[in-house]
Amino acid sequence: MKTIRTLLIATIFFAGGSVSAKSLTVDKSKTEITWVGKKVGGQHNGTINLKSADLKVDAGAIISGAFVIDMNTIADSDLSDAGMQQKLEGHLKSDDFFGVSKYPEAKLVITKKAPFKENVAHVNAELTIKGITHPIEFDVTRSGNVYSSNITVDRAKYNVRYGSGSFFDNLGDKVIYDNFEIGVKLVTE
Repeated sequence: MKTIRTLLIATIFFAGGSVSAKSLTVDKSKTEITWVGKKVGGQHNGTINLKSADLKVDAGAIISGAFVIDMNTIADSDLSDAGMQQKLEGHLKSDDFFGVSKYPEAKLVITKKAPFKENVAHVNAELTIKGITHPIEFDVTRSGNVYSSNITVDRAKYNVRYGSGSFFDNLGDKVIYDNFEIGVKLVTE
């Protein structure tokens, strides 16, 4: 009888640990996602919008998360000429880059629990761009209700080929680097 009681208490204790995880509501109007793409002799940067988010945390860890990015919202921030800005945004949405008419969403899914150590968690996730999924790792810093990260993505893994030295020879000073940076400032309520 004592063994059964001990097992029952242990079961309740461990089940209670997972019950303490809570879903956080992400404030999409305050959340910021930025991007930077670099090429020989320059770079472009801009924003993109979060379509939906599901983030579960407990006091000591990120338990799970699933995030959908609206690829139709990709926008340039550095060009002051409206015509050039519109041209770049159209090119980024075209099949040369992200093919948003066929792939209107990108997704990031956290694949395992990520404990915080001094408010930093190392996250393992799967990123899907253009219907292609690859594992990705990055750090998330927690400060109150804000979760921030800088994520490096190798576009060549997702068949984003335009100007890539991984796919084309003799590009010279027209090379666009494969790695691009995504900055995330996720604000929760």
